[in-house]
Amino acid sequence: MSDELKPRGPKTAQNLTLKTQHSAKTGTVLAFDFGEKRIGVAVGDTQTALAHPLSTIAAEDNRVRFAAIGALIAEWQPVCLVVGLPAHADGTEHEISRLCRRFAQRLEGRFGIPVQLVDERLTSWAAEAALRDAGVRGARLKGALDQAAAREILAAYFSTPKK
Repeated sequence: MSDELKPRGPKTAQNLTLKTQHSAKTGTVLAFDFGEKRIGVAVGDTQTALAHPLSTIAAEDNRVRFAAIGALIAEWQPVCLVVGLPAHADGTEHEISRLCRRFAQRLEGRFGIPVQLVDERLTSWAAEAALRDAGVRGARLKGALDQAAAREILAAYFSTPKK
């Protein structure tokens, strides 16, 4: 830890907060609901364990996708990335699971941030139900669904006990 980041003086709340902010286990987390046409993105914080829909990246070109993700990472400075891993109801992997794993590996390799895979079964269904309950319909529903599903994925990540 550099001298300018070391807490000075007695163990005050300010000094303890400073130390906590630089812990690898606390901070902002970005979550992704990967799709071949769109990627939903959600953001949350490990201390509050609250997840919020952030945006939808509507691009099929990987350069455009990773440029948008890079901009989000620069803005939010996450300590961890989460990618939803689709599976059938019985737990067997979905056809797109391989693509999600590859996407997760690319994220970690390109940005050097740890990536966690989270079972995303029923997240799209839960996201759609929540949006419909909020009165969102039609084109607005379609536009918000991916980021709402990413929020569900991030909520699932936060609710899973960490090692």
